[in-house]
Amino acid sequence: MIVILFRLLILIALVLLVYTIYQYYRNPERKMQIAKAKEDFYIVDEPTNSKKNIQFVYKNCLFEGEKYLGTTEDSFEVVNISVFARDPGELGGIRRDDLYFIEKELLIRYPYAKIEWKHPINKLLLTIIE
Repeated sequence: MIVILFRLLILIALVLLVYTIYQYYRNPERKMQIAKAKEDFYIVDEPTNSKKNIQFVYKNCLFEGEKYLGTTEDSFEVVNISVFARDPGELGGIRRDDLYFIEKELLIRYPYAKIEWKHPINKLLLTIIE
């Protein structure tokens, strides 16, 4: 009886170990850190949840976007996204073309949205326009 119970406990431990490894590799925060280290673009978003912010990384800089719901002609959609950098010190090396790339990627996911850049990114865009 004790041998069977011990085998059952070992089986449960193995299943728990496999599940933990699986969850580790699926973790979006881990994937975001890998993309940040590689200076790639990676986005973490729940399109069906308009209350959850968008997080994305691009060129070693972590951004966050607040989604705001509004009306369009047919339905309620995300109509405004306010984007800011979590750590403005990481913005070194970000150029105007990079911001356009980010806007394009956000507009692919939210076609009715107006992208609003928060400080200090909006200062960069204002100096470029002037």
